[in-house]
Amino acid sequence: MKQAAFTPWRWSREAYERMVDLGAFDRVPVELVAGQLIVAEPQGSYHATGVGIVDDAFRAALPPGFLVRVQAPVALDDESEPEPDVAVVPGARGDYRHAHPIRPALVVEVSDSSLEFDRRGKASLYARGGVQDYWIVNLVDRMLEVYREPVPDPAALHGWRYASMEVFGPSVTVAPLALPSVRLSVSSLLP
Repeated sequence: MKQAAFTPWRWSREAYERMVDLGAFDRVPVELVAGQLIVAEPQGSYHATGVGIVDDAFRAALPPGFLVRVQAPVALDDESEPEPDVAVVPGARGDYRHAHPIRPALVVEVSDSSLEFDRRGKASLYARGGVQDYWIVNLVDRMLEVYREPVPDPAALHGWRYASMEVFGPSVTVAPLALPSVRLSVSSLLP
């Protein structure tokens, strides 16, 4: 007897948000990535400290009209609602009372054990979602990786990739594309 192939369930963002509202995932840290539920990895103290440091650095540097969201959802497309470690979004908190932001000015992942997934999977996902500026605070090598210029690429995991990627050491100063006057030293983003 031949076994039928298994078909994974593809989640829409709308169905996922309904289940979140009903409390279906209250005890399981999940995010929606390209129609699939991904269980978030537990955070070590080094990672959690890194997220806090990035949060502090951006909150201190941002002008009025932008805010920092930490490990909160962004609505990228109909199949994706990831929860990046840090997202810089335009507006005020009240602007997102009824819906998550759809176009963050900047997305930052703080990476140690998830470094390869953040470089490959998350980068392709954020490029597909039109995120123009994606940074990885690389805790392993103590560097900042800056990804820009999303372009379609059928060979990429989610069909998109970034055409530009630069790596910066602790002594360099960088600025988000959407906020060129906000200059941050890479060292201020590292624990």
